[in-house]
Amino acid sequence: MKKITARTIICFLLALLLLAGTLFFTFRFFTKGGQWVSFPSNRHLYTDGVLSRGRILDTEGSVLAAYDGGWQFHDSGSVRKATLHAVGDPAGVIGTGALTQFASKLTGYNPITGADTFFSGGKDLYLTIDADVCAAAYDALNGHKGTVGVYNYKTGEIICMVSAPAYDPADPPVIEDGDETYDGVYINRLISSTFTPGSTFKLITAAAALDNISDIHQRTFECSGSTKVGQTTVTCVRAHGTLTFEDALNVSCNGAFAQLAVEMGSSVMEEYVDKTGLTDKYSINGIRTAASSFDFEADGETGLAWSGVGQGKDLVNPCALMIFCGAAANGGKAAVPQIIDHTAFHEGVRTSLYIKHSTDQLLNESTADTLKSMMKSDVKNNYGSGNFPGLDIGAKSGTAEVDKSKASNAWFTGFLDDEDHPLSFVVMVEGGGSGAATAGRVANTVLQEAVKKGY
Repeated sequence: MKKITARTIICFLLALLLLAGTLFFTFRFFTKGGQWVSFPSNRHLYTDGVLSRGRILDTEGSVLAAYDGGWQFHDSGSVRKATLHAVGDPAGVIGTGALTQFASKLTGYNPITGADTFFSGGKDLYLTIDADVCAAAYDALNGHKGTVGVYNYKTGEIICMVSAPAYDPADPPVIEDGDETYDGVYINRLISSTFTPGSTFKLITAAAALDNISDIHQRTFECSGSTKVGQTTVTCVRAHGTLTFEDALNVSCNGAFAQLAVEMGSSVMEEYVDKTGLTDKYSINGIRTAASSFDFEADGETGLAWSGVGQGKDLVNPCALMIFCGAAANGGKAAVPQIIDHTAFHEGVRTSLYIKHSTDQLLNESTADTLKSMMKSDVKNNYGSGNFPGLDIGAKSGTAEVDKSKASNAWFTGFLDDEDHPLSFVVMVEGGGSGAATAGRVANTVLQEAVKKGY
């Protein structure tokens, strides 16, 4: 009797394991089936290792890439280069490109009929980017390496995602090792890279000071062109004289922000790069951004002082900075960026809907409102509103020293405080020198095009 009972229990457990395995496989089949069939060795969907189905379109329905006996790309060379890192290339060397990341969405696969659907030719994948805005950004970079990002901080749609250098996917070059022209061409600088942020990082130091120093608005700072902070001397481009906290951000006084970082300490600075989302790896429809990195304890007070002004060991992901600026404009929260608008069959049958997701509370609401006001003051009193005609803009520039033998990287990041055009942006021009002059000009060009088109 005992043997029968034991055998019954064993059989019951085996049945449970079989049921659990079946349920798990069924779940994986429905959630991962598209990825399984889009494996490059599937000759039904791939020809010589190249996906042979689908179309990629921008948000307005302009065809960016389509398979017709081979992949055909947009008529405009500027558009092809500007959208390379969003669309990708047939060889799959652009890791963030839709041809690689979203192959399963292009195949037309569904769990019922597999890849043999009633609608031949795969699916249409509509991206959120606008081809004209991306082309304007690429042209505005004027041959410089760098990146431009623009997105709607209320809904999450990425309007512009440009990384340079780029190449024409319709006629890819042979790139030799060490070719400086194409250095880093396979990397999406907006999503997958980190850079020394320069003075744009003062926005994070400012946010920490607003929350942790009770009399910050009553403080004054003295700048003679150099400021002794601990054992180091922090220099500015000129003597700023007596400054309020808002003045210090307006003129981007290194001495003031170095003092604030040292006063608050490394633990507070570490807390705020985490709280403000800079160290997060955001998921853009499954594409992970690079996490920013910092070491506020390296080199003691000297390292902390320079980290507080965006130098030292600070490395920031441009996309994370763009999201942060969106949160500053939007009460402390912003939408998580997305690059997919929807998918559809060629006949227009829509097959998906993407719902926006919000970040955590990156800034206290009152802190966000104060920072927004200070960034708008920056434009009015420092950069000049006339350089951004018709735009209600808040921004911060940065001039990041990365190599004393090379020109500094130019940054410009911020937002439009406009209910009709709730856009956040980031521009980084490698070797561009002055952030306001170089990156600010690029930002204006791109934002004007985006607003003209109604985003």
